[in-house]
Amino acid sequence: MAGRQGVILAMAVITAVLTGPGQTIGVSVFINSFITDLHLSRSQVSWAYMFGTLTASLMLPLVGARIDRYGVRRAQIVIGIFFAAALVNMSMVNSLVWLAIGFVGIRFLGQGSLSLVAVLSVSLSFKRFRGTALGLHSTLAGGLMVLTPLVLTFSIHRIGWRYTWVAAAAAIAVTVVPIALFAMRDPAPANPDSQESDVDETELNGVSHDRSSAIRTKGFWIVAAVSGSASMLVTALNFHQIDILTNAGLSEGAAAALFIPQIAGSTAAGLTFGWLADRVGTRALPTASMVLLVVVHLLASVVNPGLTVVIYAVALGSVGGAARTVSSVLLPEWFGTANLGSIQGTLTLIGVAASAIGPLALALTQEWFDAYRPAVLLLAIIPVLAGLFALQSPRTATTTTEV
Repeated sequence: MAGRQGVILAMAVITAVLTGPGQTIGVSVFINSFITDLHLSRSQVSWAYMFGTLTASLMLPLVGARIDRYGVRRAQIVIGIFFAAALVNMSMVNSLVWLAIGFVGIRFLGQGSLSLVAVLSVSLSFKRFRGTALGLHSTLAGGLMVLTPLVLTFSIHRIGWRYTWVAAAAAIAVTVVPIALFAMRDPAPANPDSQESDVDETELNGVSHDRSSAIRTKGFWIVAAVSGSASMLVTALNFHQIDILTNAGLSEGAAAALFIPQIAGSTAAGLTFGWLADRVGTRALPTASMVLLVVVHLLASVVNPGLTVVIYAVALGSVGGAARTVSSVLLPEWFGTANLGSIQGTLTLIGVAASAIGPLALALTQEWFDAYRPAVLLLAIIPVLAGLFALQSPRTATTTTEV
């Protein structure tokens, strides 16, 4: 791995980690504060979260296209400034409507746009060992981001939830924007004769897709089904994790601390799936990630204090690491990098929209059954169906044949 590429990877990891306050695991520690101080129900907060996330997701394909046009460096500067402003706005919410609008901002600019910039900067900078690089990115970013709930929880207890949002905004302003200004560079055009440059796969197989042709392939929808299922259900479980685990007999502090074992799972899965993509191939990886997700739901249905809850946390982290790596690797492999931003933006739209539906789906299902166990078992049908769909041949992924 060349030095220039290593710097890009490191900067992308830092950027991704700092989107934590806009990610589900970051938002989750504020849920009880919203419920108590704004006099809202859990379902109302879930509805606001769904509205904010769905609305944000609709704008992401446009963001991807703009990144293709203007480059990752300029995009990170602009998005970082607006993300900091959106976090400050969250410190001032005082109603359900304002909360929903606040969710639009942090989900669009944080989890959506800044995360997209981070992934694209790695994908565009690597061809050889792209799977390993994306696996490292997924592993390091996902692992470090699991610390976000602990940092935010500590801050909430010390300075209150409103000032914690302001502190998060300050962290973004003094890190993400300077990183883009002084450390990031847009990837140079590919040079096939250079050992340090990455040869775009469109030069190797003559295939390059724009967004319109990509979404007409079966391969794209295989990736979308796997990515969307993981986003929906991992988000749902993380969003309600404190409630799920306290109902299972853990204290609130212990439930929050169990975000930490997710680091191990995310690390192992991200590195393993990235290594497999480079050295074995990608064909079985989408289905494998869905098998992991089914296992997580089975564990969630029987979780209790002790070894079971630790295994559950590790498995939940592994799904996130696996799914992020699979989708990040398959898109440039199957569709080229010429229009990767707009294609990745469309996939991110699907993933973010699915993540919006997840918390509400689990909340309503839990209310219907009045228990989490039957709710998580019912929702396990989704990764089963996605895994079966992923077994189909993605041969149309490298042609413009319609599904």
